[in-house]
Amino acid sequence: MSYYDKVFAVTKKIPRGRVTNYGAIADFLALGSARMVGWALNQSHFMGNIPAHRVVNSKGELSGRLQFPTPTMMEELLEKEGVEIYNHKVKNFKEAFWHPGEHLDQTEYE
Repeated sequence: MSYYDKVFAVTKKIPRGRVTNYGAIADFLALGSARMVGWALNQSHFMGNIPAHRVVNSKGELSGRLQFPTPTMMEELLEKEGVEIYNHKVKNFKEAFWHPGEHLDQTEYE
């Protein structure tokens, strides 16, 4: 399984209505960096079934929003799932945050 495949697999596990950040995925996989996760997710738009909109930066900001087909698509997708957004940032970020290390078995991604 390639690094990108691992990032995509973890991203698919993020529940609807929850978000994680690039660094949490990178830490969970113990490979690469938050920036590498961002690069991988930028490629996921060609796949169509990766919920990349659920991955934000460490401050809860929709930093990847400009990589979507429209600048508002990421926000629209999150709001459709019940995630509140204000000024391109997840409101109640701590409550909406989902950490893969607390919910997934790391050995499945080695």
